[in-house]
Amino acid sequence: MIYIVEDDASIRELEQYALQTSGYEARGCEDSASFWAAVRLAAPELVILDVMLPDEDGYQILAQLRSDPATRAIPVIMVTAKTSEIDVVKGLDHGADDYLCKPFGIMEFISRVKAVLRRAAAAAPAAAPQTLSFGSIVLDDVARTVRVGGTPVELTFKEYALLHLFLEHPEEVLARERIMKEVWDTDDLLESRTIDMHVRTLRQKLGPAGESIRTVRKVGYKLSTEGADE
Repeated sequence: MIYIVEDDASIRELEQYALQTSGYEARGCEDSASFWAAVRLAAPELVILDVMLPDEDGYQILAQLRSDPATRAIPVIMVTAKTSEIDVVKGLDHGADDYLCKPFGIMEFISRVKAVLRRAAAAAPAAAPQTLSFGSIVLDDVARTVRVGGTPVELTFKEYALLHLFLEHPEEVLARERIMKEVWDTDDLLESRTIDMHVRTLRQKLGPAGESIRTVRKVGYKLSTEGADE
């Protein structure tokens, strides 16, 4: 079942019709109240989420989904008329799996849905270590917390994913292409300045421990105890 959270009835009905004619079960919700009522009855396989809603906005709904272990892994596609780069980054940082800007074509819409569902189905079960550490940095993947020297550090969804990738591959140079693919699920290096922005804020939040994230010029980054930036 796919839930569509959209207050515009004509758009909601169009999306629902497109999904149903493509073989998916779909249910429309006009606001967050009806969406949460539906979630309490049955968790969806995917959420199509508008940003501008009459009660809670899409970012608030997404944050609540990602903070609850029962709904954390549900894939979300944000569909909205807010098309600036900062809006897209904000949606992805809050944990959206994809971001589709209005107006959009139905074929593209269904293609995005299929792609997100494929990635969700292919995602490996959580057999990875529950805790990752490097020096004074400790990431608890069950509680989704990060501590530096025992002090909690608050990270955004993408900062957490970026740090997780570094901690999984200590002392390994991670190319910018790989980081974009694994953290942002895109090959578009035109957006790679997003990496630099997130690395910068991640370093700041980690304090002195953030100096372990080294810049490898013209290649990418690595988490290392050795030397200065290369």
